[in-house]
Amino acid sequence: MKIATKIFGEIEIADDKIIVFPNGIIGFPDLNRFSLMYDKDKGSHNIQWLQSLDEPAFAMPVMDPLHVQEDYNPEVEDDVLEDVKPITDDNMLVLVTLTVPHDLTKMTANLKGPFIINADTRKGCQVILDDDKYQIKYPIYDILKKMKDNNEKKA
Repeated sequence: MKIATKIFGEIEIADDKIIVFPNGIIGFPDLNRFSLMYDKDKGSHNIQWLQSLDEPAFAMPVMDPLHVQEDYNPEVEDDVLEDVKPITDDNMLVLVTLTVPHDLTKMTANLKGPFIINADTRKGCQVILDDDKYQIKYPIYDILKKMKDNNEKKA
C-alpha cells in the first residue's frame, strides 16, 4: 500500500507492517490502521512514529517506555486486552506517546496511556492506566540527552 505522509513523504507499507487498532485510539476512534516508522537518517530507533494509514497527515511520536523508566510495568485488566489476545511477554510491544514542544527541554512521555500491541497478530489497543504511579507528562529530555551522549561515546 502506498500513502503520502506529512512527515515521511510518499511511502510504501507492506501488509505485514500494518498494525490494526480495532477500536481506534483515544481521541481518534476512526483511525484503525497504523505502521511504525523511524527516520533512517537519524540512525536511532529510540523515537519512532505511529503513522496512521487512514489519515496520512496524522502521525505521533512514540517510544518504548523502558527507555525512560526502567521499572515501567503497569497492571492492565485482562478484559481491556481482549482485542490483542493472545498476549504474552514475548509478543507484547508497549509504546507511549511523546509530546515534543518547541522548547525540547520540556519534552514529555505519556506513561498513563500506553499502546499495547501484539507483535504476532499486529493488533493493538490503547489503555488508560488507573494508577497514580504513572504520569501523563513524564519529563524525558534529560533522559534522552543522556542516551544520545552514551550512544555517541560508543560510536
